[in-house]
Parts: sequence; structure tokens; C-alpha cells
Amino acid sequence: MSLGSMTIDLIRTAVASGATTATAVAEQHYAKIAAEDGPDGKNIHSFLALSKDRALAQAAKIDAMVAKGDALPVLVGVPVGIKDVLTMVGSPATAGSKILQGYMPPYDATVVQRLEAAGAVILGKMNCDEFAMGSSNENSAYGPVLNPWALDRVPGGSSGGSAAAVAAGFCVASLGTDTGGSIRQPAAFCGVVGMLPTYGRISRYGLIAFASSLDRVGPFATNVRDAATMLGVLAGKDVLDATSSERPVGDYVGALEKPVGGLRIGVPAEYFGDGLDPEIRAAIEKAIDGLHASGCEVKQISLPHTKYAIPTYYVIATAEASANLSRFDGVRFGLRAGEAKTLSAMYRETRDQGFGAEVKRRILLGTYALSAGYYDAYYRKAQQVRTLLTRDFLAAFSEVDAIVAPVTPTPAFKLGAKTDDPVQMYLEDIYSVAASLAGICGISVPCGDTAAGLPMGVQVMGRHFDEETMLRVALAIETAQ
Repeated sequence: MSLGSMTIDLIRTAVASGATTATAVAEQHYAKIAAEDGPDGKNIHSFLALSKDRALAQAAKIDAMVAKGDALPVLVGVPVGIKDVLTMVGSPATAGSKILQGYMPPYDATVVQRLEAAGAVILGKMNCDEFAMGSSNENSAYGPVLNPWALDRVPGGSSGGSAAAVAAGFCVASLGTDTGGSIRQPAAFCGVVGMLPTYGRISRYGLIAFASSLDRVGPFATNVRDAATMLGVLAGKDVLDATSSERPVGDYVGALEKPVGGLRIGVPAEYFGDGLDPEIRAAIEKAIDGLHASGCEVKQISLPHTKYAIPTYYVIATAEASANLSRFDGVRFGLRAGEAKTLSAMYRETRDQGFGAEVKRRILLGTYALSAGYYDAYYRKAQQVRTLLTRDFLAAFSEVDAIVAPVTPTPAFKLGAKTDDPVQMYLEDIYSVAASLAGICGISVPCGDTAAGLPMGVQVMGRHFDEETMLRVALAIETAQ
């Protein structure tokens, strides 16, 4: 069984039957990481830190359960990586930033607790854009992640490390975060499945915040069934997160058994205009044709305020970032500028040394949008447009059961191609930010490769808390490939 072919079900069956052990599976993955994931510019660099002691202790616990014949949890022995914006005792939490270099959190994120309770073995922390701000994973203070399909290409951001590690076979599943597309876009670039759950579906406790009304934790996997399994483990109310929903957790894996025939699929005209790569357009149209052949009704719909999504997102997200990142001042966490003579100088010099260029840019934009005289013109207006975008989706979902659209306008681009043009980089999120603003669920599913051998993804969006229908459509697309 090669690493690239491992799935949650295969590992669970192998460990439960005694064909292998959780310890052996973990060691096998660590050997592959050691061989192929160094930060030397030639390897992928998807991990920032390994949690080997904790992982092997968890694996030994699983092996003891198997030996005793205990009932085994759903992720038994499954190797997982988590994005380095999530806290875990015993491992650094840097958020890809120098300002948190050396910070060791004193508590586990809720998703970490739930993964381990389900039997997962957490191998380590994944590289990411600094404070999850970026679309290419070139903003990490510790060096970029490379795309496993082409090492001269970006893996997407900000969860590029999490996506690349699954694509490369370093772990079977991983966790990322999505604020404006940061799970779905790297999933498309790396040829894996990446899911954006409904806002509130998965706890954010232990997540280092970027934009609190937008940030969501979600899984990467090699297939839709594994993504559904991960969601079932992670979803549910958390008393430590007031934004988590009390809605019952669905049977996401069981829902996959239901046929898609009769479902109404919406195709938004605004997502298929100029700027969409012809190969991606053709691949998505083929996926839509496949859904029609499976008995789905395909309908053209309109999401008329889509053109305002990018400016709306970059006002709201930067405003929230400027508030959230004010806590990083050299007093409580990570880096402190030692040469400063006064408190205000320490704040200034710590932030100057610790924050990267993109984080500084977004803090400045957000502070400006929230400042006296501009709050109503920018932030309040952006929130009003956000409501209009949400109403677009609500109106669409009164007519259709799911929406199918592109994830990205292009396949993975070359390293350095857009770093000098922030606006062009921001436009990489053009098809993903609207779902983020509306709080709905979405998923990226591979839909073929370009002539140059680069992966492409198709996006399926669903109603609030209707991940079951979204996953059914995603599986139908995956099965037709």
C-alpha cells in the first residue's frame, strides 16, 4: 500500500486487523517527510514543526487498544497534519510569522482534542502564509511551500502546507483554515479535496484569529468520503466557542449513499466571464454535464452582487485583522524588540521586526477603514454589501440545491509571478470570497489536469448547514472523473 493511495478506511482496516500498527504507519510517514520535505528550496517544505513525541505516544495508545480488543474510533491510526495557526501543547504555534517565533501554547485547540479522541495521530504543524494572509503560501516568514505537482509552482494559500502535504502523501488528511478561499484554492492547486464548512459548524477555539467573522477550520483529504469523515469528527457545538452552532451534526458519510438524481444544480453566470482559464472552464462544464447525466436538473442562476465581493472582503477582512493583530505587541507572545527604550518604541519595533510586508499592508488598510471619518464610508458600507451578497445566495438556494462554479481563475502559477502585484494576487480569490462572506459551505473537488499536467478544481457550494447535499454533489463529480 503506497503512501499516495492511503485513505482513512484503508488505514483503519489495516490497523484494526493487525496487518500493521499505528506506530508503523506514523514512522512510515515520518520517513517520507524526512526524505522529501526539507526547507532547502528543492523539497516541498509543507511542515514547520514535527510533533513526533506526541504522535508516537498517541500511536502507542492506539496499538494498545487494538491489542486489548477495544472498540476503535473512526480515525484510528490516521496520520494528520494541522495548520500552524492552531494551538497544540508541545508544539510551537507561529502562524507562519516571526512575531510568534518560539511561542508554545499552553492548551490544545478543540479540533486537536477531537482529532485525537477519534484516534488520529497528529504528525506536526503545517507551513502557511503569515497569519493566514495570502493566496500563494509565499508570505510565510519561514519560506514558501512548493507545489508537489510542479516545484516551480505555488501550492495556493494560505493553507498551502496542509494541501501540499496531503497531495504528497506526507499525511492522509490535514486541517487548514479558510477566510476567503484558503482551503478551497490550495486544494484546487494541489489536486486534493478541501472543504469550507458552514460558519459555526466547526469550533474555532484555539485558532489564532485573522478575521473572526470569516475564519473557518476545515479538512483536506484525497477524496470526498475522507473529507466527510473528517467533518463528522470535527463538527459540533463547543462551549468554548460562542460562535459554534448548536445544530445537530449530520451523518455526512451516510449521506453519500444517496443518489444525486433530482437535485437542482445552479450555474452562476457571473463566475464564467472573462478571465477564467479555458481549460478550467472546459473541465467544469464537463463536470456539470456529468451531473446532468446523473439525473440532476441544471439551471442558470445569477448572483448579481458577485462583482463587489473582492472589495467587500478586503475591507472587512483587513479591518478585523487590524483589531485581532493588535494583541501582538511584544508584551505577551513571542518576539520582543530588545533595543527599545520606551513602551511605545517596543510596540513599534517589535511589530516592525515581527510582521511581514503583507501583514503590515493589511493592518494599515484595516486601520484606515476603521478610522474616524472613514468607518461609515468603508467598513459600514462593506457590511451592507455583505448582506446583499448573502441575500443573493439565499435567493439562489430557494431555486437550487447546490451551486457549481470555478474555484480559481487559473491553475497554479509560478513562484514569484504575482508577489509584486498585490491586486493581482487578491484577484486569485475572486470565485471563493463570496461564499466566505455569506457564511455558506463549499468544497473544492479535483476535476482533471491541464495539458501541462497541473490540477484543476471545481467548487460546489451548499446552503447553510447543508453539507450533506454539498458532499453528495461533490462525490458525484469525483466518481465521474
